[in-house]
Amino acid sequence: MKNELKANSLKLKVKTKSLKFLVLSCSLTLCALSFALTGFAQEEAKPASGELIVKAWEVHGKKDVEQTFQYTQQLIDLYKDEADKQQVSLKVLPKSRNEIEAMQILNDVGTAYFIQGESYRNQGNNEEAIRAFKVVVDRYYYAQAWDPRGWFWSVSRASRESILKLNPDEPVRAPLPFEVPPEKLTKKQVSQITTKIALYDSGKEDFVNYEKYGEFQNTGTKDYKYDIKDQEGLSAAVGEGIYPNSTSMRWDPEFKKAQQEKRLEGSHWDFVHSPDLEAAFLKWATASEPQGVKLFYTGLILEKSGLIKQAIKCYYAIVVHFPGSYGWTYWHTPWYVGQAAISKIKFLLRRNPELGYKLVDADIRITNGYDNDLSNDVVIAKPGRFVKLSFFEKFKFRPYKALLSIKRSLPRPSSNAIHDLKEGRGLGRGKVHLIQYESGDWQLIVDNKPYVIRGITYSPTKVGESPDEHTQTNWMENDFNNNGKIDGPYDTFVDKNKNNKQDPSEPAVGDFDLMKKMGVNTIRLYHQPFKPDKKILRDLYNNYGIRVIMGDFFGKYALGSGAPWYPGTDYNNEGHKKNMMESVTNMVLEFKDEPYILFWLLGNENVYGIASNADKEPEDFFKFANEAASYIKSIDPQHPVAICSGDTLFLDKFGKNAPDIDIFGTNAYRGDYGFGYLWQQVKEEADLPVFITEFGCPSYAEGKTPDETEHQQAEYHRGSWEDIEYNMAFSGGMGNSIGGVVFEWLDEWWKAYEPRTHDTKGLFTGPFPDGYMHEEWLGLCSQGDGKLSPFLRQLRKAYFMYQKMWK
Repeated sequence: MKNELKANSLKLKVKTKSLKFLVLSCSLTLCALSFALTGFAQEEAKPASGELIVKAWEVHGKKDVEQTFQYTQQLIDLYKDEADKQQVSLKVLPKSRNEIEAMQILNDVGTAYFIQGESYRNQGNNEEAIRAFKVVVDRYYYAQAWDPRGWFWSVSRASRESILKLNPDEPVRAPLPFEVPPEKLTKKQVSQITTKIALYDSGKEDFVNYEKYGEFQNTGTKDYKYDIKDQEGLSAAVGEGIYPNSTSMRWDPEFKKAQQEKRLEGSHWDFVHSPDLEAAFLKWATASEPQGVKLFYTGLILEKSGLIKQAIKCYYAIVVHFPGSYGWTYWHTPWYVGQAAISKIKFLLRRNPELGYKLVDADIRITNGYDNDLSNDVVIAKPGRFVKLSFFEKFKFRPYKALLSIKRSLPRPSSNAIHDLKEGRGLGRGKVHLIQYESGDWQLIVDNKPYVIRGITYSPTKVGESPDEHTQTNWMENDFNNNGKIDGPYDTFVDKNKNNKQDPSEPAVGDFDLMKKMGVNTIRLYHQPFKPDKKILRDLYNNYGIRVIMGDFFGKYALGSGAPWYPGTDYNNEGHKKNMMESVTNMVLEFKDEPYILFWLLGNENVYGIASNADKEPEDFFKFANEAASYIKSIDPQHPVAICSGDTLFLDKFGKNAPDIDIFGTNAYRGDYGFGYLWQQVKEEADLPVFITEFGCPSYAEGKTPDETEHQQAEYHRGSWEDIEYNMAFSGGMGNSIGGVVFEWLDEWWKAYEPRTHDTKGLFTGPFPDGYMHEEWLGLCSQGDGKLSPFLRQLRKAYFMYQKMWK
């Protein structure tokens, strides 16, 4: 800039001999230089678009209209031109997180217009609201907004939905494919007829003896390999669709028939949840995916069709041939298919003991597998072998229903187990502590008796309330019918006939009584942002026998740290750390002498990095969590300290940096077969007791009836709890499970953004009945049509399933 100005000045000097013009030239030069320096200073001071959009959301939630428009308009004025360039540069909707974040300015400008539309709508100015929403739909249709709960959503799709709600007759540009809600996008995209698989070639062996057809080399090392010597014989043994017999179904008459009927048209991913299982099998067995991924989904479809032995062969082919195969989750984190395949096989064999086999010595370890970097992974594989079950093992692994009547006859530690077995290690010596036996198994001990966490997340939210809009109230204070009793715990009723009315035969019973009858003995609760009522929690314990795991968010959502949402809690910031330690200390000092406290819980999947840098500096996060745990135990030696992590992300760093944390807790949503390698991985990296702090499944699935989806939800929970139970002390698994916390008690209608509507949109893909997480449908209880919220409860099948299992 300075050189350019000097050049301009010289040109003026050459062209004029007049002193007047020379002075004028210098004046212009100095003015231009001054303007340039001022502009440079303004550029330096210009706030980031991300900072402005966070502030805009905050004031919009507080219904501060003036500041909402101040921040959104400032963002638009500063970044609109750059947003236009980013929009034009795109041809398709960015999918991976890295791709989406590269378009942040586009995302933030589109979101600013969306916020303006919402603000106009809240003021009743529908005409201006529609105009703002249309800007997004017409000009910034590739914009995506980050939800603090962990996913991106299409701003244009939300804007289109808002326009149609305000005026269904309003002309709107025809939607692009990605703008269609998932419930419409997935509907009828592939064959929806209901079929089952009739195999043309099921193979000559049910449990293949791979040593007949090849050689296992370097088992248990990073150089493991299975060398096929007789491919023809192995193909004949495994049957169609299973490697190396992946193409034989092209000679299957059903394949040709399905082609002629055009039942194989569409993406193979859309077939994962199609009821046309025959077409899904044929499509996936011939899909152009990596072999491990292809085999896993082929096995899943065989499993759905009831062909369990063939599904097991399919999963085992992954273990033998492709132990290091991987796929990607919605968040672009690696999913190790071989480990999932071993877990699937063991689950299916336990569920089907009549098959008469178990898988032993199979193991796949991924060194450096707890981060998102595949380049440093080292795969160490042992394929193991199938062994016939003994008579006692067939009895032991009977399905849960068959075990109900004989469960008490199985060998179990007595209530005085602390004296029955030699103790190997203990954590704490208070009234709540942990014991590890010489066998390596763990138990939680409460008042000198083993305690299994049969927990649930209890956060009943009235329809229409939302933390996003700052309208959510404290359930411990709500008395909407003004009868002097708190609504959720004491005034709810069961709508048995699901007519959305309270009939004379449906008296108020309250959630506390319903949870007690279900078998719940623990709830998970945070002391922030709402203050817990000690009187209610004492009643919960004294009259219903339910204890409390009390948590501090520990900087998640910037709660407790004093940090702004953007960029969030910094676990190296001394001010943030001081605030968090004060928050934790206040929690412990206030509640440590309450009889209902089971133990303390730090965080809520902070490692995912939402409004914090725990994902970027995990070692610093765990070190500080360890510091907090150590201090907690110095002021309260009566209760252990747990962490709430996110699946097994950075588990190795947790094991190295948090020796004073007593229990590893984690939120995990892995599917209807349980939690796979999680138990083993914690044992190897930290050797601590484990509890699942969150797990659950929606009761909604596209194309299914409510009865069908309730059944699917219940089966998902059954598989999850059976896995939790199987890995408890003395139960046959890893022995480090101490229970789990179901997510959640009641549907919350605010989680897909419109708190007055029970939305069915899928928020992100995952291992759920229709492939999507419908987060407004996770409750074991429904609120019906919402008109009698917060009082009405419709109990789902999963509630009664737990009632049987937990009793």
